[in-house]
Amino acid sequence: MERPAWAPRSIDISVPSVSRIYDYYLGGSHNFEVDREAARKAMEFMPGLPKIMQANRAFMRRAVRYAAHEGITQFLDIGSGIPTFGNVHEVAREARPGARVVYVDHDPVAVAHSQVVLEGEADADVVAADLLKPRDILASRQVEQLIDLERPVALLLVAILHFVEDRDDPYSAVAELTAALAPGSLLVLTHASYEGIPLPPGRAEGAVDVYKDIRNPLVMRSRDEIARFFEGYDMVEPGLVPMPHWRPETAPEDEDPYAFSGFAGVGRAS
Repeated sequence: MERPAWAPRSIDISVPSVSRIYDYYLGGSHNFEVDREAARKAMEFMPGLPKIMQANRAFMRRAVRYAAHEGITQFLDIGSGIPTFGNVHEVAREARPGARVVYVDHDPVAVAHSQVVLEGEADADVVAADLLKPRDILASRQVEQLIDLERPVALLLVAILHFVEDRDDPYSAVAELTAALAPGSLLVLTHASYEGIPLPPGRAEGAVDVYKDIRNPLVMRSRDEIARFFEGYDMVEPGLVPMPHWRPETAPEDEDPYAFSGFAGVGRAS
């Protein structure tokens, strides 16, 4: 298998990666045949997966614009993935010039590609770290240089928590991260759920099994289970809702039915 120049030597390009599968769904070029194969297999059960990923990205951009208009100038995007058009730093700066952004991911391809994209950027950087090790993120050089934790931060956890199993206690990781943030900070989150998928759960499970097979279990949580991540936060209107219903810029009824799979919300730390 040919190793492209952008792929770090340290990665095993015969093993699929969640962030590269996501890149494939979004029409990106930083993925391998092994990723495309897993993506196509999952799409046999859930053909609307690319629509779900596009809805995630669209929500993320709306939420970043909302945060910027609310006066937030610092963004911490964990599980940021492989940069595609309309990244957090681009969207934030459009609304608020000088906004600072730190991206965090544990996929070496996502980190390497982010470093290339962010080269020469004084106000944006990337950290190779894991959501489940909040201290490594908060104590990183990049966060210390760019993020002032005494001032409000927008913490983005978009399409990442559903890859963390209950046994790894994602609630504790989120609580530890949010405990470090100043009052007025925002938690921006999306999460997969069987609720809203325009398919019988048995069929959707087939796609979930594909992720299990590549050792990246996809954990579908209920709306109530997802709401628990916002404990201690005041929900921003309209609350925890299907992605197209969160402060839409176009008519939700025009959206693909798959875009309503899962939930999105923004909470404000009091």
